Amino acid sequence: MISILISFTRDVTRTISSWGYGGLFGLMVLEASSLPIPSEIILPFAGYLVFRGDFVFWLALAVTTVAAVIGALIEYYIGLKGIQVLTKYRLLGRLMVSESQLRVAAAWFNKYGVAMVFFGRMIPVVRTLISFPAGAVRMPLVKFIVYTGVGSLIWNALLIYGGYYLGTRYSEIAELSDYLIILTAAALILAGAVIVAKYYKRRNTAVDTTA
Repeated sequence: MISILISFTRDVTRTISSWGYGGLFGLMVLEASSLPIPSEIILPFAGYLVFRGDFVFWLALAVTTVAAVIGALIEYYIGLKGIQVLTKYRLLGRLMVSESQLRVAAAWFNKYGVAMVFFGRMIPVVRTLISFPAGAVRMPLVKFIVYTGVGSLIWNALLIYGGYYLGTRYSEIAELSDYLIILTAAALILAGAVIVAKYYKRRNTAVDTTA
């Protein structure tokens, strides 16, 4: 089984060329499950195959979006069951995470989680990791599926169309991924700083009011 998985993922373009939509679907499920198979390679190549006439754009988009949702649900389930096990066997404290902290995280995620899941699907690295906390804090499943699907649809459409537009130069999209990751990291740091600043501002205001 392991050898089959290795051969399936070793050469992304060969897998898609040989297995067609089935290969495209399988690779996107694995990519959405946090395996190191970048969608920045899978999707532009699918766009190139649309350019060549081997794939139909809308069908490729549907296949990749459904696959992304399925892969994200696997991650969601792992996050959900993982926290349940840690809570059941009272292991949270050993990981320096108390149940009260988890409740705070759940409240915070319930407030901002929809935006995080939606926009996270269009951010390299974050797109495959955001499902874990969503499952851990029990984000409503219907919301998770809807916003995962819509965010993935937009991301997949952009990269598939990019591959179609560039044709034989589709690989140039993958070369831009490093810059996307840098910009994403900077944006996340900035967003985190804004959230922390707002938190301390509210806390200081509350202290001044009670004083």
